[in-house]
Amino acid sequence: MLSYRHAFHAGNHADVLKHWMFTLVLDYFNQKDKPYWVIDTHAGAGLYRLDSSVANKTAEYLDGILRLQQSEAPEAFKVYLEAVAAANQDQTKLYPGSPWLASHLINPVDKLRLFELHPADAALLEQQFSAQKRQITIQPKDGFEGIKACLPPPTKRGIVLIDPPYEVKDDYSRVVNCIKDSLKRFATGTYLIWYPRLQRPEPQQMIDKLRSLDTDYLHVTLDVQKPAADGFGMHGSGMWVINPPWTLRQSLEPHLDWLAKTLAQDTTARAHCEGRQR
Repeated sequence: MLSYRHAFHAGNHADVLKHWMFTLVLDYFNQKDKPYWVIDTHAGAGLYRLDSSVANKTAEYLDGILRLQQSEAPEAFKVYLEAVAAANQDQTKLYPGSPWLASHLINPVDKLRLFELHPADAALLEQQFSAQKRQITIQPKDGFEGIKACLPPPTKRGIVLIDPPYEVKDDYSRVVNCIKDSLKRFATGTYLIWYPRLQRPEPQQMIDKLRSLDTDYLHVTLDVQKPAADGFGMHGSGMWVINPPWTLRQSLEPHLDWLAKTLAQDTTARAHCEGRQR
């Protein structure tokens, strides 16, 4: 399916959780003077206009990044919020997706590999990063398949972000299969998997399968409201991180309650963190 466009949801509560954690991992990798690769399997368009009619059809950013920007956020959000601000130096109301955040934070010796199947979004990526072709490669293809040629990266250090739209049920099983295959190729990579919190069995089934893998992991969930009475819609989201940086949990866990309160859409909002690190 090629109907999904992230522009309708840019800057929402799920983006805040995903991109905050993503920038924390990028910042950690930057602490070592060794090159690394970033691979984004479902890159999207890279930058989104929050003043567009598309974004304001749902205006989800009002209860997401805008709340964070208007709050006194803890120091742990500094890298993320500074990156968002950097995308708006021309005073345009923009929200940076994961490709832009990665391109902004990686070092000149690092590489960024972007996969995007939707032709319109792939074209936007090409236009956006046309001047950085030596460092950033864009492929208009299925990231679940494209990632295989990228692993292991020559640097032996790498971050993989996997966040499909989950429009079709197969995406959940494809995530698990992708991770299993990727770990065979690159067992020491750091993998970040985003998923929606829904009243359907597939998300929990995916998490159960990921938990059964023999890996270190960190699992963070953020619910901003109670599930809808009719069973439809996303009430929160989660991030599953395989081989997380050893500092990641201590960097984010103390601030999860604050984040849940800041982005809460009703009184049931909450966040949770659990993991296994040996």
